[in-house]
Amino acid sequence: MLKAIIVDDEKHCQDRLLLLLKTYDSVKVQEVASSFEEGLEAIKRCSPQVVFLDIQLHDKTGFELLQAVPNINFEVIFTTGYDNYALEAFKFSALDYLLKPIAEDDLHSALEKLKKKISLQEISQKMEVLFHNLEEQKVSDFQKIAVPTIDGLSMIAIKDIVRCQSDINYTHLYLKDDKKLTVAKTLKYFEALLEKHHFYRTHQSHLINLTCVDKYVKGKGGYALMNDGSHIEVAVRRKEDFLKKLMG
Repeated sequence: MLKAIIVDDEKHCQDRLLLLLKTYDSVKVQEVASSFEEGLEAIKRCSPQVVFLDIQLHDKTGFELLQAVPNINFEVIFTTGYDNYALEAFKFSALDYLLKPIAEDDLHSALEKLKKKISLQEISQKMEVLFHNLEEQKVSDFQKIAVPTIDGLSMIAIKDIVRCQSDINYTHLYLKDDKKLTVAKTLKYFEALLEKHHFYRTHQSHLINLTCVDKYVKGKGGYALMNDGSHIEVAVRRKEDFLKKLMG
């Protein structure tokens, strides 16, 4: 059974989450906190395995609360009423979040992910990427991404990704140091995540880092010569837009 804490400054949000969690025998809510100070004390006192953490806590934030915790050895599921910049940071750090009002299906999905055992090192890595990216002013300035791989969790500098190649429900990431990572995410997932970082979908199967293109070779099909030596096809219907992005 997972030991849980809820930290939220709105009573109706606390009640909603408590009601939904009552249907899960696998989760026991140890304490409900309504402020930054109460939340910090509850975490220290209860040693939870998962914390449902509101982003905004009166005049402080859930991020400030986490930074005040000496050792983050628990999973965090953020809750928020705003579809904002912070949500992008969660995606880049592979952290879960729930939009208010919390939907039963979304909570179920988040709890299902918790069934997979995660090491303290992976939790620490997720938080490192989150805090690192939150220091930036824009999503396009994010520098790192947490990638769940077959072996665990890999932390990657976005600039080191040369290209991404689709393999049905998986994606192969090719990095500058000739490493290859296979991730249980679709290419569409990475396209949405990286499009603001000079990545472009040249073909149904390929997403490339425009800063890693050495040359565009004309022809009936046309292809991009990448700095790792690979030749990546550019779909005819995307050629004009691709060249504009490449020149821009």
